[in-house]
Amino acid sequence: MRMRAIVFSAVLALSAPGLAMAQAMNPAGSDEQRQQVADLSFLDGEWRGEAVIFNRDGSRTTLTQTERVGPLLGGSIRVVEGRGYDAAGVTVFNAMAVISWDEREDRYRFRSWANGHDGDFRFERTDTGFVWEVPAGPGAVVRYTATVQDGVWHEVGAYMREGMEPRPTIEMTLRRIGESDWPAGGAVPSE
Repeated sequence: MRMRAIVFSAVLALSAPGLAMAQAMNPAGSDEQRQQVADLSFLDGEWRGEAVIFNRDGSRTTLTQTERVGPLLGGSIRVVEGRGYDAAGVTVFNAMAVISWDEREDRYRFRSWANGHDGDFRFERTDTGFVWEVPAGPGAVVRYTATVQDGVWHEVGAYMREGMEPRPTIEMTLRRIGESDWPAGGAVPSE
């Protein structure tokens, strides 16, 4: 009998953190996360337009660019997918990003995957849109500045290095073409 009591006590002690964690689980994130991420709801929906890529050799490549944005996890994150299509309609660029709010650091997190690379990048909400940056070597970044107003998403990317004039990398102008239930729509039902 004493051995059973010891085993039961050990099982209870080991499972207590799991029980506490299960009680603390919040699939919709915290109130602060939802509030901060809701400030980005102006991005929700489907967008389409033109993107011009400024190549290093001075040439330009024009793509049809699309973006779709929507909330997930109870509104505590925003998911973004971008696709660039060439003139034949072939996908030549595809990116995915998740925007969240980090309460510990009191900042947005922008986690992105594109062209075989990924990273957690600096992202700030502005009065008219947002700015995010990708490190591009010592003393250099590519800064993307977006203005989103009246159903138009205009974003410009520029390579910026200390002591040099900024060099454009991309400019896109998209129009909001409609609502989207993505990414939450079509979730697998419980039965």
